[in-house]
Amino acid sequence: MGLLTEGGFPGAAGASGLWCDRLVRGLGQHRFEVFARDGEPSPEGLPPNARIVRTAGRPAATSLIERAAFGEDRVSRKAYGRRDRRRFTEAYRALADGICAEDPHETSFPTGLHALADLARERGGLPGALRSDDAVRTLEAACRAPGARRTVAAAGLPDHLAFADHLERALRPLSFDWYAEDALGAVDVCHATAGGTTALPGLLAKRFFGTPLLVTEYGVGLRAHYLATDAADRPAPLRALLAALHGRLAAETYRQAAVLTPGDAHARRWQERCGADRARIRTVHPGMAAERFAEVGEDEESGDPATLVWIGRVEPAKDLVALLHAFADIRARQPDVRLRIVAVPRGGGHGEHRGNTYLAHCKTFAAQLFPDEAAGAHAVGENPVTFEELGGPEAPTLEDTYASAAVVVLSSVVEGFPTSLVEAMFCARATVSTDVGAVVEVIGGTGLVVPPRNPRALADACLALLRDPERRYRLGAAARARALELFTVEQNLAAFRGIYLELLSHAPVRHRPGDGVPFAHPAEAHVPGSWTHPAPMTAATGAPDA
Repeated sequence: MGLLTEGGFPGAAGASGLWCDRLVRGLGQHRFEVFARDGEPSPEGLPPNARIVRTAGRPAATSLIERAAFGEDRVSRKAYGRRDRRRFTEAYRALADGICAEDPHETSFPTGLHALADLARERGGLPGALRSDDAVRTLEAACRAPGARRTVAAAGLPDHLAFADHLERALRPLSFDWYAEDALGAVDVCHATAGGTTALPGLLAKRFFGTPLLVTEYGVGLRAHYLATDAADRPAPLRALLAALHGRLAAETYRQAAVLTPGDAHARRWQERCGADRARIRTVHPGMAAERFAEVGEDEESGDPATLVWIGRVEPAKDLVALLHAFADIRARQPDVRLRIVAVPRGGGHGEHRGNTYLAHCKTFAAQLFPDEAAGAHAVGENPVTFEELGGPEAPTLEDTYASAAVVVLSSVVEGFPTSLVEAMFCARATVSTDVGAVVEVIGGTGLVVPPRNPRALADACLALLRDPERRYRLGAAARARALELFTVEQNLAAFRGIYLELLSHAPVRHRPGDGVPFAHPAEAHVPGSWTHPAPMTAATGAPDA
């Protein structure tokens, strides 16, 4: 199996790295060869059935100064001759026409993409050509051509330059040295752990070697692009060009993949809207470790009967402001209720800064809504809303956090696969959630679901469960049974085991079976003598010639 990753496996602690590690270790009968798009992952900690075959080297330089410092331009700006330059211009024109065209069924994008891949494999030098003046002029002509989108027609030179730079980074996998007989040409199946540029080497492996492509998406890359926090800072023509590029790339990936495995129906709908064939889509829910929550889940009556818990990454999409408004309504009707907001640490970067800013805003808003309360004139006041961090003294582990809850709340306005809800279900906790993403698919009638941005409905649902312990316990037990049936690691591995065998049954034969493989050779192979070619008959006696 050629495992195409973003660099999150091995050695990363994120969800993608953890899923890849479980997949490789759980399917020990298969050999995995890892191709990492970003960074240089360490082979330490790799399972015995996996090895790193190729990496893309150091993280890509993004500025001209960085490129000059690393000598990248000297390597990538290989001069094309007249014939290769003409090939590049024709391929790039087809690619740009497909990106700029208003018609969603325009087919020139895949034509240009594969022509550029052929050129990069045969002649190299593609990164420099993609940043050349010829490329910018061709892009400008495509934006102003008849039939182009009205938004991209308004693009100016800064937009063209910015898009050309982004396109060069997006198409960098076309220039990798992975497309050889001893690399992707030697694998039986390419399994991309994400769509978009991560799956791009799989598209080329199918083109060059006929290798079937499996694409797993637990977070749809196109959706993530639309929701990117820095998108609003870009001019409208540049946003339109970037959205068209990622949309065309997603559509081509879905068209070429032998099997698509979205993590939920929400991701499946995105794939279908981008043109994926329903017959090739198999929903495979993410597998989560249920053992760590077993002790809490077997005691569904544990927890403070007046405690609500919210847990997750703090960001505007989680809509904690609506949750605080709902909690104010709850406190007005049942004053003894408390709310724990437990933040899961982020991995750093721009998202962490925005999360910290939003967290500070929520803390200030909570202090205004709920002044510290004291039992008497000489007692220290306490706030009914506490902000904690997972791993801290108040919330050392996930299990302890969920064990303290009577009801687990999710208030998001945007959500993919709600991991925190599945964890709460493993812990047999009743849940109240907003109807976003894959929430309804995951809950399946074992919790209460309300419209997003509706604090009153959220408050009513929480109070209904807080005031009815028997109903709360019944829903919690049903939620645990559903989670153990659908969302375990074993379920995930069984699904991929079947998909792998199905793809292998149709894949080209690339390896000669070894002597240690059962039934690798037919029984006739062990018969003494030559049984495949009968001995010639003598002319005189008609008997076999000795």
